[in-house]
Amino acid sequence: MGYRPREVSRQEETDATHGHGIRTGHPGPVRFRRLGGRPPARPAKHFLPAALRAPFEARTWRELAYLLLSLPVSVVMFGFAITMVSLGAGMLITFLGVPILAAGLAMCRGFGMLERARARGLLRLDVAEPAPVRGRTNGLMSWVGAMLKSGVSWRHLLYAVLHFPWAVFAFPVAVTFWATGWTAFTYPLWRWVFPTYVGVGGIQLYGDDTHQVYLDSPFELAVTSAIGLALVLVTPWIVRALASVDRLLVLGLLGPSRLATRVSELESDRGVVVDTAAADLRRIERDLHDGAQARLVALAMDLGLAKEKLTADPEAAARMVDEAHGEVKVALQELRDLARGIHPAVLTDRGLDAALSAIASRCTVPVTVEVDLDSRPAQAIEGIAYFTVSELLQNVSKHSRATRATVDVWRAADRLMLQVSDNGRGGADASTGSGLAGLAERLDAVDGVLVVESPAGGPTTVTAELPWRG
Repeated sequence: MGYRPREVSRQEETDATHGHGIRTGHPGPVRFRRLGGRPPARPAKHFLPAALRAPFEARTWRELAYLLLSLPVSVVMFGFAITMVSLGAGMLITFLGVPILAAGLAMCRGFGMLERARARGLLRLDVAEPAPVRGRTNGLMSWVGAMLKSGVSWRHLLYAVLHFPWAVFAFPVAVTFWATGWTAFTYPLWRWVFPTYVGVGGIQLYGDDTHQVYLDSPFELAVTSAIGLALVLVTPWIVRALASVDRLLVLGLLGPSRLATRVSELESDRGVVVDTAAADLRRIERDLHDGAQARLVALAMDLGLAKEKLTADPEAAARMVDEAHGEVKVALQELRDLARGIHPAVLTDRGLDAALSAIASRCTVPVTVEVDLDSRPAQAIEGIAYFTVSELLQNVSKHSRATRATVDVWRAADRLMLQVSDNGRGGADASTGSGLAGLAERLDAVDGVLVVESPAGGPTTVTAELPWRG
């Protein structure tokens, strides 16, 4: 295929917004993902470069406050954790060691709750709460056993132990760079303190019994201030690097396990699949009741009247039979359309290439279809891909005011990629719960991704990524 659309990687989706994050009508891609939370705000334009803004940004001061608070908090956590573990391990020879260990783990989980709140407020890091510990029964010993078996609880204990040496390192580094930088940078403003109250010309750089060197000349003041300015500009990035390690510790040790997170996602996806299946069944029932069933009832009545008039008025009976014949054709067409909406026969028999070409032929704008697949994916994935393209082309017909559209399908490793583009007016908006939001949920239910690029004025490009599962 001569044209290869841009591929959307899983990492690109992970770095994107959280949630039914549906924002369109602006330049740049918009991701849809059911992870909860709000979509990221559009970044503001700044006249100053990031290096000059960093020392005064709220993020820098929040992260510095986090590092400063980490030392006293970690001292308490470390002391408590080591004390309780040592006491519990030492008393394991008796029965009291087991509940002491369980109580220590429970307190470490309480400290973890505090640390998650601190990270949420100062680092803007939202870590999900792990599942509470529950025993098989409501008894104390059942709870003790569940606490000792909980891997999350032991990870909280590990955090309390590991965070202390890191805080001991990060605290002096952050304070030294911050204090030295601002002190040196503002030195010309407060140098007068030395001759006025100390009786020397300035900061003593070197001194012995016979010789002293002070920073007191205009040149030395300028050099000191310049070095201080360099440290002031560098300190935010050092603080940010130190805070990133804290982010990794909180994410890796204080959140739910990957298995628990995956189970939660699968439960949510199962709910979406069940709701979608129920909605489809209701749609099919409504279409049958309001469409083909009503026509067949009317057809039966017309044939009954024609039967009564067959001997008395053959010509009227013939007209009624002719009208009934037309109703049969319409009912058959409605049943074909309904069956095509459930699962088209052309998709089963000939695959995506022919099925998508059939959809394109019914679109109100000219559509170019290019399918580059050397084999067929799983039937369920193939069906989802078909209905995804079908709904996107319906949006093109109804809302885009486009004069042409393209559909590209290809395989990238173990992913099936779909891309539908049009030259319409753009500005697609799914924030009010339109079909794109439901489409994103359907894709997410099978670990798929939907990416929309629709700046105001167009063009619009919608890329869908599905697992292959061939």
